[in-house]
Amino acid sequence: MKYRELGRTGWKVSEISFGAWAIGSMWGKVDDAESLAALHRAIDLGVNFIDTADVYGMGRSERLIARLRKERGETIYVATKAGRRLSPHTAEGYNKTNLTQYVEDSLRNLSTDCLDLVQLHCPPTAVYYRPEVFGALDDLVKAGKIRYYGVSVETVEEALKAVEHPGVQSVQIIFNMFRLRPAELFFTEAKRRGVGILARVPLASGL
Repeated sequence: MKYRELGRTGWKVSEISFGAWAIGSMWGKVDDAESLAALHRAIDLGVNFIDTADVYGMGRSERLIARLRKERGETIYVATKAGRRLSPHTAEGYNKTNLTQYVEDSLRNLSTDCLDLVQLHCPPTAVYYRPEVFGALDDLVKAGKIRYYGVSVETVEEALKAVEHPGVQSVQIIFNMFRLRPAELFFTEAKRRGVGILARVPLASGL
């Protein structure tokens, strides 16, 4: 396994991470024992970074990762996400009250007192133009609830706007052989600002 620094976090993370959407049961029936076995196998092979979200099985994925951490001695970095529980999913919903509640729920699910990395979960574009949203995340960092925060985006334009906020440590963006546009401008800007990049849907959902 090869490792790279993730932005300004100081973490050395595996180039291949474990995407934990499927183990939350969103993609059909899953067995928790099999899910844990897959997680353990990933760690055995050198993976030390797991990507999940509070909506992946409404906490089920996070709880499985908490069990994994209790059974392993290695450092395992976990990125979770917040925001997609909003109904309706509007920019106004990304406020301090809701974000704080989502973080508290993930803290319980992951059995920890501080989340490694929290990413806004593909919020409406308007969120990136609301500095108070990122101010709320800054407050959660100061309170010791989260170590770092970032965003999961849909477009290059959103990514470029997101990194204007100084507290953003990571951007998760679709990047695969069919979606190469992020490399044209965004990657250079992220590197200049010291922002970590997490490539999502790297296999184009198996296409």
